[in-house]
Amino acid sequence: MRKIILGLAAATFMSAAAFAANPMVGGSEMFPTKNIVENAMNSKDHTTLVAAVAAAGLVDTLKGAGPFTVFAPTNEAFAALPAGTVDTLLKPENKDKLVKILTCHVVGAKAMAADVMAMVKADGGMHKVKTVGGCELTLKVDGDKVTVTDETGGVANVTIADVAQSNGVIHVIDKVLLPK
Repeated sequence: MRKIILGLAAATFMSAAAFAANPMVGGSEMFPTKNIVENAMNSKDHTTLVAAVAAAGLVDTLKGAGPFTVFAPTNEAFAALPAGTVDTLLKPENKDKLVKILTCHVVGAKAMAADVMAMVKADGGMHKVKTVGGCELTLKVDGDKVTVTDETGGVANVTIADVAQSNGVIHVIDKVLLPK
C-alpha cells in the first residue's frame, strides 16, 4: 500500500512539474495537455488571434493532431497594424486573405526554441522555413533571443518561447507576420 501511495505521490508531483514548466501567457496557465486553440482561448493577450482563427475557419485545423509550431501574435501586435486592418480582415469577403496571413504563422512541425537555435546555428546564422500557408520565414538568433522575419521584411521578436501544447508548440511574438 505504501508503494502505491508513494507512486501516486510521485506521479502527481511529476504531473505538477510538467504543468509548471510551461510559461504563463496572458496571465493564464498554459497546459501541455491542451491543444493550441484551447490554450490560446485562455490567454487574454490573444483574443484577437482567437477571433481571427475562428473567422478564418481554422479552429478545427489547429485543434488537430499537428504537430504545429505557431508564432502567435499578441493583441498589441494586431493593434499595431494600420487602423481598420483587423476589422477589414475579419469580414467574410476577406476570409482568403485572413487564412493566408494566419497560416503564414504556422509551421507543420514542432520546433522548440532549442531546435530553432540549433537549425539557425547549423545554417550559419539564419534558417529559412516554409509555413503551411506557403510563406517563407527567416529565423535568426541574437544571443538567446529568436527573431522571425516575414516575406515583407517585417521582424517579430519571440517574447515567450516554448509554450508546449498537446499538438505542438506556441511561441508568442510581438508583430503580425505578413505574406508578400
